[in-house]
Amino acid sequence: MGKKILVINPGSTSTKLAVFENEKELWNENISHPSKEIEKFSKIIDQLEWREKIVKDQLKQNNFALDDFTAIVARGGMLDPIPGGTYKIDKKMIKDLENAKNGSHASNLAAIIAYDFAEKYNLKAYTLDPVGVDEFEDVARLSGLPEIPRKCQSHALNLKAIARLSADSIGEEMEEINQIGVHLGGGISIAALKNGRIVDVNNANQGGPYSPERVGTLPSLDLVEYIFENNPDENEFKKRMLGKGGLAAYLDTNDGREIEKRIKNGDQKAKLVYDGMIYQIAKEIGSMSAVLKGDVDLIFITGGLANSDYIIEKLKKKISFIADLKIYPGAEELNHLAKGALRVLEGNEEVLDYNIERNKMKEKINVL
Repeated sequence: MGKKILVINPGSTSTKLAVFENEKELWNENISHPSKEIEKFSKIIDQLEWREKIVKDQLKQNNFALDDFTAIVARGGMLDPIPGGTYKIDKKMIKDLENAKNGSHASNLAAIIAYDFAEKYNLKAYTLDPVGVDEFEDVARLSGLPEIPRKCQSHALNLKAIARLSADSIGEEMEEINQIGVHLGGGISIAALKNGRIVDVNNANQGGPYSPERVGTLPSLDLVEYIFENNPDENEFKKRMLGKGGLAAYLDTNDGREIEKRIKNGDQKAKLVYDGMIYQIAKEIGSMSAVLKGDVDLIFITGGLANSDYIIEKLKKKISFIADLKIYPGAEELNHLAKGALRVLEGNEEVLDYNIERNKMKEKINVL
C-alpha cells in the first residue's frame, strides 16, 4: 500500500498544497491570497486559524481526508541554525515558530499547521531544509564586527531540491560534486554547495544582490547615518528593506515581466536598474566560485526569474566561463518536501531532532 503524504507550503501571498502517494503527485493547488485578505491580520501568527481552514476546505473539496495520510510535511520556517535534512516537528520547534524567535514569515505557519493536524489525526509530521539551514564553514561566519556575525539564511529548500536534480542530470549525486546554486525570486540566494552542503551563501534578507523586493547589501556607514538622521519607524523601515526595496524601490514594481516590457519600449531607467540587478547577481556568483576555489562542476539557476530570457542570456555572457549552466525555472519545493518525508518513512534517511541539532550548532557558532 502506498504512503500518502500531504505537503503544506504557505507563502506571503499564497498557500501551496499537494498530495503525493509515494513519489507520485496526485493533486496540487496554489491558492492566491489578495493583499486585502492578508492585511486583515496585524501579525502573521494571527493567520493560523484562517490558513488551517483553507487547508481543510481544499482537502475536503478534493475528496481527501486527513486521517487517510501517512504523514504531513511542511515547508521549513525561520528556525534556529541547523544542518540540512529532514526533521520531526516537535513542541520545541513549534514554540520557536509561534514566538517568531528568528523572524516572522508565512512559512512559520506550515509546521504549526502540520503539527496540529498530526496530533489530532495521529500522523507523522516533518519539515526539511528550512530557511535557517546552516552548513557554513567557520571562516564564512566572520563579518568584520564580532557582535554581528554573518547568518546563514537562504532559499535552502529550493536550492537543495534543484541541487539534487542538476547533479542527477549529469549522472552524479549531489554529495559528490560542487555547484553554485542561484535562486532568483522576490529574494535572491546565491550559494556555494560543496558536496551538497551550503558552505556559503548571501543572506537573502540582508545581503547580496538587490532583488525584486529586497535591498541586498547596503553601504554600512551610509545606512547608519540615514537611520540616525531620519529616525524611521523600525517596523516600517524593515518592511521597506524586505518588501519594497530593490526593483520595487527604483521602479515602483517588483514584476520582472512589466519591467521587461518597459525596456522594450525604450525605458532607459528600467534597463539600467534591471541590468544593475543582473550585474550584482553575476558578481555574487563570481564570489561563490572563489569559495569553491574554482572547482565548480556546474551552476544552476532556478526561481521565478529563471523564466526570463533577458536575465538568463545576460548572465550567461558574464558567468559561463566558470562552469556549465543548468536552468530550472520555478521551484521544486513541493516535490522535494514529499521526497524528504518519503526517504524517512522508508528508512532511507535518518530523521533529525531539532533540539539536538540546534544545540550542536549553537556550540559550534559560540566557539567564535
